[in-house]
Amino acid sequence: MKNYLLLLISISILSLSGCAFKLIKRSKEIVYAPALSGTNIPAQKLNVFAPLNKRSLKPVFIFIHGGNWNSGNKSLYNFFGNRLARKNIVAININYPLSPMAKYDQMAMSSAESVKWIKENIKQYGGDPERIYISGHSAGGHLATLISLDNKYFDSLKIQNPIKGIVMIDAAGLDMYGYLKEEKFGAGHTYLETFTQDQAKWKDATPLYHLHKDMPPMLIFRGGKTYPSIIKSNEKFIATLPLYTDKFTYILQKGKHHVPMIIQFFYPYNRRYKDIKRFMETSKNIK
Repeated sequence: MKNYLLLLISISILSLSGCAFKLIKRSKEIVYAPALSGTNIPAQKLNVFAPLNKRSLKPVFIFIHGGNWNSGNKSLYNFFGNRLARKNIVAININYPLSPMAKYDQMAMSSAESVKWIKENIKQYGGDPERIYISGHSAGGHLATLISLDNKYFDSLKIQNPIKGIVMIDAAGLDMYGYLKEEKFGAGHTYLETFTQDQAKWKDATPLYHLHKDMPPMLIFRGGKTYPSIIKSNEKFIATLPLYTDKFTYILQKGKHHVPMIIQFFYPYNRRYKDIKRFMETSKNIK
């Protein structure tokens, strides 16, 4: 994990140097949720990357970082926001509270709160509040999918689910219930700090158990050489999807390990960008 973070930091620095004179506007460290009183959970913030051209409202792409639910930071992925903004998309990277300070449902609620803030404020950055897409890598893919499928998070915020599509990048935890049951981790394990020892909570945290016919379209990227647990949960998730919908696209990247699945987006001409733009364009009118 340390090597992974060092690599991302290096890429973020390179990204800054390579993008300094591009015509995009960066608005950073915007608070979308205040510090949670009575806890150690700090204020949650986001970064916005927007094209300078505001002649028309642009589609909105929210990215939730990975890091095993207990590490990571939005700013490590500024390169992703920079690249997307230069492709005429308003991109947002969010932070969320991490384990052990927060459980999975607090992370999910914080992520939903960021979506609400974006829905209410993104017009001033040139984004279209009616075209909001959400994405995440690894643990971030889990959170993005969970809040998009389980409407209780948006219901509690008294808004309709505004997500028009989900882009899953080697998402972890799609069958957290099955994984935790199989692994039988002992008390104190980092995953049990995040998901508790309550099996009902494991199922509540599992996107697989929240599939329904009215869920948003999905674009699913999976690395062919990723972790076995991600392979297994993604395969189960994808095999179950046709019972509810045909509005999904699955792209298997045969040679890719888990970390390169997100690092690939450092390269501005990576073909996955075309896949994302095509998905956003074709799914915008799907009900």
